Amino acid sequence: MKVSASRLAACGFSLLLLVTGVECGGGKYHWYTMFMFGDSFVDTGNLPKTGGRSPLSRQWHWPYGTFNGGRSGNPIGRFSNYLVQSDVIGSVRSGIKHYCDPSGMTFAVGGAGVYDVPDRLPTLAQQICNFKRLIKDGTISKWHLADSVALVAISGNDYAHATNSSDMIGFIRNVTTEIAANVKRLQKLGVKKVLVNDLHPVGCTPWLSRTTNYTVCDARGNMAATFHNTYLRKSLANTRNVHILDLNTAFTKILSGKGSKLQHKLTPCCESFDPEGYCGQRGNKSERLYTVCTNPDQYFYWDSVHPTQAGWEAVMKQLQKPMLHFLTHN
Repeated sequence: MKVSASRLAACGFSLLLLVTGVECGGGKYHWYTMFMFGDSFVDTGNLPKTGGRSPLSRQWHWPYGTFNGGRSGNPIGRFSNYLVQSDVIGSVRSGIKHYCDPSGMTFAVGGAGVYDVPDRLPTLAQQICNFKRLIKDGTISKWHLADSVALVAISGNDYAHATNSSDMIGFIRNVTTEIAANVKRLQKLGVKKVLVNDLHPVGCTPWLSRTTNYTVCDARGNMAATFHNTYLRKSLANTRNVHILDLNTAFTKILSGKGSKLQHKLTPCCESFDPEGYCGQRGNKSERLYTVCTNPDQYFYWDSVHPTQAGWEAVMKQLQKPMLHFLTHN
């Protein structure tokens, strides 16, 4: 698996945070080397670029990554119109615009989960094994780990591929238990602090709200997210130096109209003609099988499941204060 090292075009793997009252290296800034694990919410290009289009390579083809503040560009391997959660976190309170420390890395792969999925993508545990190997061979040093932060983003792929719904509660417990176990693995490897995404209201994704013409969230999907988050908090309750990023509350506020001024809440900017299709899909004659808006900065969702850059900025704006407090206090 390819591992992305941070570059100017791929900001978001390291944090430059303003720490009030603390002098660090001659200034009031502190660098936290950041390591990302999980799925497409924090994947900045680890899934390989292929010649043809597919659901797992669409992020390397138009229109993905081509809308940056109204300017067109080239696809950059992210599941969004431009930047994703990890990029936005990396720019929080940054004193240097677009600054990236070259020591952070993302191991995340779009479509991954806790368990094996049909596409045989590296699981969360396998991603951490890759991380461990880089520590063992010295690529990631003790210096990198001294002020390190990990972000774990598991966003529901396990549930999307679940074939037996008769014991969904038991399955949710197993998923959250595995997330907690892998958080502890990261800490044993030397990561100082861990951020963990909870599960957003998946019933509000265009994937599930399309049946009501993007007017009503799917109650069953949101209930599953509630169970996931309850068990996740229980699993991590006694684990120190862990902070849960409450995506569920942030998403819910935005989608209810209280958390941002985005005009389009449930409707995706990029929509496939076929409910089973995907943004960026083309037919046998290369004709577009989707529509795409001209103003993604007014939309919360980019495609059927992923937020736009503006959506991620609105989410992380809500979560910034508690996240910074966690990172800057013992």
